Amino acid sequence: MTANSRCSAAEPPGLETQRREIESLLRECELRVGDSWYVVEHRWFEQWKEFVETGDQNSPSFPGQINNTELFEDLDSYHLKERLVENEDFVLVPAEAWHKLQAWYGMVDGQPPLERKVNPPRTHAVNTSRSRWIHRSFSRYKQIHDSDAQIHSTYVTDNSTYMTNIMLNSAEEQDSYRGQPGVCGLTNLGNTCFMNSALQCLSNTPPLTEYFLQSSYLEELNFTNPLGMKGEIAEAYADVIKQMWSGRHYSVVPRVFKTKVGHFASQFLGYQQHDSQELLSFLLDGLHEDLNRVKNKEYIELRDADGRPDQEVAEEAWRNHRRRNDSVIVDTFHGLFKSTLVCPECHKVSVTFDPFCYLSVPLPVSKERVMEVFFVSLDPYAKPVQHRVVVPKAGKVSDLCSALSEMTKVPPTQMVVADVFNHRFYKIYNADESLSCILDRDDIFQQQEEEQVLLALYLRERSHYRDYGSGSSSYGTTLFGHPLLLNVPRSSCNEEATAFFVCVAQPYVAIDWDPEMKKRFYNENEAEKYVKHTSMEVPQQQTTVQLQECIELFTTVETLEEENPWYCPVCKKHQLATKKLDLWSLPEVLIIHLKRFSYTKFTREKLDSIVEFPLRKNLSNGEPLSRYDLIAVSNHYGGLRDGHYTSYAKNKDNGQWYYFDDSKVTYAREDQIVTNAAYVLFYHRQDQIRKPTLPAPDDITSCKAEDTELGSAASYFNMETE
Repeated sequence: MTANSRCSAAEPPGLETQRREIESLLRECELRVGDSWYVVEHRWFEQWKEFVETGDQNSPSFPGQINNTELFEDLDSYHLKERLVENEDFVLVPAEAWHKLQAWYGMVDGQPPLERKVNPPRTHAVNTSRSRWIHRSFSRYKQIHDSDAQIHSTYVTDNSTYMTNIMLNSAEEQDSYRGQPGVCGLTNLGNTCFMNSALQCLSNTPPLTEYFLQSSYLEELNFTNPLGMKGEIAEAYADVIKQMWSGRHYSVVPRVFKTKVGHFASQFLGYQQHDSQELLSFLLDGLHEDLNRVKNKEYIELRDADGRPDQEVAEEAWRNHRRRNDSVIVDTFHGLFKSTLVCPECHKVSVTFDPFCYLSVPLPVSKERVMEVFFVSLDPYAKPVQHRVVVPKAGKVSDLCSALSEMTKVPPTQMVVADVFNHRFYKIYNADESLSCILDRDDIFQQQEEEQVLLALYLRERSHYRDYGSGSSSYGTTLFGHPLLLNVPRSSCNEEATAFFVCVAQPYVAIDWDPEMKKRFYNENEAEKYVKHTSMEVPQQQTTVQLQECIELFTTVETLEEENPWYCPVCKKHQLATKKLDLWSLPEVLIIHLKRFSYTKFTREKLDSIVEFPLRKNLSNGEPLSRYDLIAVSNHYGGLRDGHYTSYAKNKDNGQWYYFDDSKVTYAREDQIVTNAAYVLFYHRQDQIRKPTLPAPDDITSCKAEDTELGSAASYFNMETE
């Protein structure tokens, strides 16, 4: 057995210096042809970032040596696995950053550096009939029959070049293509699915699209508005819409639009993933300012209600808003909130009416969380037992121990909670740490312990490898099996050993196995077995909420936070007043943003509850009922850090629903639209008949309408199924 502690090839600088140097290199280095970049396993890099952010050299998040084991198909040839995804499986770092990390932390014995050269673009256009075989540069043959097929839909593997959005139609076929206007995909330029999703929803918003198709925007471009973008955003958007609704394209490349957005909103520069609602918010505001009919905005002094009737105050607020903001965006998307503030001391009531462009409504958040953990007993013959426990969402690791204690009857003080990854302890948690740092995908083991010194025990297999530097052969070690925690009695440790265990954050003992001995005495299948507790048999139900519940939560009375008090004109001081929002007037197109991403002091999560929203409904704000129809949905699949955006949208000309996934467009049914991925909803008030952009092709049919409608109560966004 060998003992090991932190070591590296060179004495590293302080953690803050490490973080600053590597972040600077990642931010400033550009891809230049011929330069070397290096592949690093994503989880190791994330753990390194966590380590340097702690500022504590003795932090248990110490990443150890650079370990790319998870990227290899096998450890003999070191061939990489197929279809590895950047920023999920690996990250790329420039050469200088790599050399620093390698000098500070070293590499796992035997693993070669994964160097990759930056190559120049190698693209060319090919015009060919769709009935021909595609064989050049491809390891697999596939005959294309679908006229909508694109190279990106055919997997290009084994060192081939992955090309996107190159149509496989002949020039003659492209010239003769006539499709349903608006049924057009958008090319993913690199993590731009969020932008494509938002654009498809807006593209299928009838009043806005008709405004641009009829070129009405040309007479209203505001080139002098200091809050605008000199008309450039409006012009770029108009160009995309006209292409999408020409009926001549399977898919459009929104590169110019993407460039303009990045120019005026630096957060959208580059090709990082963003939020479709954030892009939508920027775009609506940008279009409004570019098309604002008000050239000189006058100063308007706002008045409080002072006991006046709500209707009078609301009309005054809307007039004041239109005196400074008058555009097709205001015409189409803006409505009015009624905001009521009440002072907790003097009970002064302040009523104001404020414009809104969309509603951001919260989802009911459960205060509990279901976690799956493995319990490892002190009994060496007992198999790990998988449990499903319910814990407070804002709880601590100690709460997890208490919940498991009720099932195992083992005192929580005798438990250690650890995240096991790649045959090693990725992290050992303290009892007072927040449960929010444990992800659902983590493999969490709770081991029974005694009041002794804890020591990690790893199993390693000696493996033969070739030294790529010297060309000689040698031996290294590879972790296998489940790691264990040993309870070493303090009484059996001499003073020197005890000091070693205390000062080193992650000491461990390794048992090195000869391959032949491992083959004879270690049964991998038996070692991987575990027992499922009865708690695992209880089916988990998908949480479902109604859209009405979200609206009611949005209009619930709340108390202002200390960071945002209200100045009471009677008390002459800031107060933590109560505040209530109501929907006063509704726009022609109502956008509802479901706040699926929840951020609190204790947790960060994405809420995957199914929100049941109606496809058509009746709404009222004290006026005659207005019929609203769902026309588009922006979807988000994935978690907090990554994901993919798509959209459902109803074509304004033929009434057919379509599913837009970047450049791919398929038919959709109404019963497919309500999912737990729904993120932004678009509703259109059907109060006028609109002419089709172009006659629809004969083979296009409309979906059968559903009969579900909703009613409402005056002055509230109240919906009840009829």
